Amino acid sequence: MPRDGEALYVARFLSEDESRAAFAELRASLAWEQPRLVLFGRPVDAPRLEAWYGDAGAGYRYSGLAHDPLPWTPLLAALRDRVAAVAGCTFNSVLANLYRDGRDSNGWHADDERELGREPTIASLSLGAPRRFRFRRKDDRRETVDALLLDGSLVLMRGRSQECWQHTVPKERDVHAPRINLTFRTVAARKI
Repeated sequence: MPRDGEALYVARFLSEDESRAAFAELRASLAWEQPRLVLFGRPVDAPRLEAWYGDAGAGYRYSGLAHDPLPWTPLLAALRDRVAAVAGCTFNSVLANLYRDGRDSNGWHADDERELGREPTIASLSLGAPRRFRFRRKDDRRETVDALLLDGSLVLMRGRSQECWQHTVPKERDVHAPRINLTFRTVAARKI
């Protein structure tokens, strides 16, 4: 990002073999579901599958849905620790997204919910088919930055990135293979 936030891209965070093995295990073992979202007052299926994992109490609310985490799997915990070592911080949760092909997407948004605190560090690990990842400024939507997220790549977003920018994984007609994205976060424990 040129200003107001930081995004670091690591093209080969995982080797090809590591990425392929992680993709296969996660696709087969995570508790994937397709949540129902309310958009413009109408319930619709999310355009991707999701699974939420993390520490007890690391629940997260977005798009009007509350997500209580399942316990870490050994693979998710190992990936969390590797990502945290590069990010220089800890993470207590991960949202896994399964994009079955280019018809699945994630609209423009920022990870700016109150539970994430001010200037959160968000780490996004991509496995599988390469997909386009776009940033745009909140105050000037004409200012954009595009990246191609390769298999095994990592994007770290920190500083004011969520305050000043939005991001998206748009639909892509020419993508016919699946992709898993793991978005590691630190969520403030909810008060009961």
